Parts: sequence; structure tokens; C-alpha cells
Amino acid sequence: MPMAQRTKQRIQETFVAMLDQESWDKITVKDLVDRCGINRNTFYYYYQDLYALLEELLQGEAERIIKAHHAVALWQEGFLDAIAFVLEHRRAAYHVFHSNARAHVTRYFLRLGEFILTDVVQDLSAGLPVRPEDQEIVVDFYKHALVGVVSDWLEQGMKEDLSDVISRIGVLLEGNLRRALENGAACG
Repeated sequence: MPMAQRTKQRIQETFVAMLDQESWDKITVKDLVDRCGINRNTFYYYYQDLYALLEELLQGEAERIIKAHHAVALWQEGFLDAIAFVLEHRRAAYHVFHSNARAHVTRYFLRLGEFILTDVVQDLSAGLPVRPEDQEIVVDFYKHALVGVVSDWLEQGMKEDLSDVISRIGVLLEGNLRRALENGAACG
């Protein structure tokens, strides 16, 4: 791995470790670079600020999940992978969510939800004359519903097992995506 990649990786890993220990508003670039053993100029060479670092970290995680999951059979599988990073770094996710950087977490889940659900909806639409606009409506509806569940979970202190909640939603809504698409096809 090239030195630049190692440096960025060390910055990101240190940042996540710091978020696991303390709230967003207590983390400074100075503290981060001191812990990394780099100077401020090195940090600013790669990132404009801590928000840019967070955005790149979440973007990289999203890209990893997207590459690993094309056309998952069930949306739950893809979404469980999307929340794995949050489950692994619960305190960090909590600290970011309860800060002015909350929008970054929401965008992360919306992007992954859209990717996962678009694949599933396209597969379920096979053989149905469903308008593309109707497919987008179904994807948007379920994407926002799932992100709402995750947001509530984060807001309420992550007490429940989110994996169980997502799995249970899958059971409760079994067949609803296909029925929605069939309804759209029937209405033309």
C-alpha cells in the first residue's frame, strides 16, 4: 500500500477510535494529528476539515458495500451489511448522529438504501410493465422508511438489536414490494 494510502488509513482509523471514545464536538484536528503522529499540514493535504474526513470515511464504506452486493436476493441482507459498520462502531455512530454532523450519517444510509432497494425492485419488476417512476416511488418510500427506523434507533440510544428489527421488518413486509409493483403495473 502506498504511503499516502497508509497515512489516510491511519487518519481514518484514529478518527473512528476517537469517535468511539468521545463526542464529535470534543474532537479537534489538533488532537487527531497528535494521536496520529502527523502534522496539521498533512491532515489538511488530504482533508479540508473533520466533516470532509467523515464524508470520505462513510463514502468508502458505502462503496465497499456496493461492490460486495449486487442484486441481493433480499433487501434485508444488503441493509444488514449497511448497518454492520454502525453496529461495529456503535459509540462512534452515536456521537456523530448526536452532533451537527448528523446529516452525513443520514446521507450514508439513504445512499445505501437506494442502491440496495433499486436492485431488489428491478429484480422484482421483471416481467411486469411497471413505469420507472413507480419503481422510483417504491424505492424512495422504503428507503426513507428504513432510514427512519435506523434514525429512531440511534435517537433512542441503540438499545434494541437493530439486526433483529430489520429481519423482523422483512418478515412483516414479506411480499409487499412485489405487490406494490404489481399494483403499479395494473394501473398502468
